[in-house]
Amino acid sequence: MGHGAYALTRVAVVVRAPAGWLWWPGLLAAGIGVLVPGLTGRTAGLAAGAALCVGAAPVVCLARRGRYTALARDASRAGKAVILQDRAVTLRVWRRAHRWWLLCAFLAAVGSSCVLPAAGGLLMAGAALGLWGKALWLGRWERQHEALLWVRTDCVGKGGAAGKEVREYALTGTAAGDARPGGARRGGARRGGARAGGPRSGGVRAGGARAGR
Repeated sequence: MGHGAYALTRVAVVVRAPAGWLWWPGLLAAGIGVLVPGLTGRTAGLAAGAALCVGAAPVVCLARRGRYTALARDASRAGKAVILQDRAVTLRVWRRAHRWWLLCAFLAAVGSSCVLPAAGGLLMAGAALGLWGKALWLGRWERQHEALLWVRTDCVGKGGAAGKEVREYALTGTAAGDARPGGARRGGARRGGARAGGPRSGGVRAGGARAGR
């Protein structure tokens, strides 16, 4: 993974970061769409939306699975100098970087109700379900191998946790960080800690207590 101090973020947290911001706005857009008759009518719109939701979930869940598997298979142990980024920081960074895309997606979903009521919102919800499913799949891998998957924070900006800039993953023990296998928040975990890369970028040293197995 290189030498010197650098920040790592959980792969599963990056994967599931968009889910909540697609699920709730998607349901809201679908609810607004139900109030709009649309060109095709509510029944046709809801039927199309349900089909899109059911279809999007497995497509998103299975996308790039081979890439994730290959990176996980070749992952190496994280060095003691790395800094583990908090789950809340990862979510905040993702939200700030994609807030305008999320707004455009929501407006597009609402606007599409003029043709197919609720369909766009249900498509967003289906994509969210797929991301949660992918995070659960990663969580099963982490529990099976008793290790957590991490990726460098400077590699996930464009392509996500399995983008072209990601060359390898790092491994820590299951006690590291403040998120459980699969990326959900760890119960009773403390937020914040040593800073990584500037203000408001919390984390803990990988070589500290309870960071490894």
